[in-house]
Amino acid sequence: MHNNEMMEKEEIYSKVLRAGRRTYFFDVRATKAGDYYLTITESKKFTNDDGSFHYKKHKIYLYKEDFNEFNDILKEMTDYVVAEKGDEVISDRHQKDFKKEYDTPVSTDTKAESTDDVSPAESRFTDVDFDDI
Repeated sequence: MHNNEMMEKEEIYSKVLRAGRRTYFFDVRATKAGDYYLTITESKKFTNDDGSFHYKKHKIYLYKEDFNEFNDILKEMTDYVVAEKGDEVISDRHQKDFKKEYDTPVSTDTKAESTDDVSPAESRFTDVDFDDI
């Protein structure tokens, strides 16, 4: 039997998450013994200089004996990110003038408002152009 035909036969349940240039595939598959495991595949689209494109794929195999600990750590890590940075996506790709906090000099212009009235975050504010979103 051809390798691709074997792969199709062992897929039990699948879901797809499209996220910009990335696509995530979640596939339940069967072992030769008939047990189930999960594969998570990230597929990312890249465009060549000539306009053609190709995909790079990365795959994780996750077995049942690791599900509980994997879920616990994934939940802990995602909760941490949301607690620290919130749900809003911050991306220098979408914000052309994005500057990391330590890259942006604080203005010392004496004609500007007193620094007592302006928070450090406000003094580092950068105008954002949303035309590219």
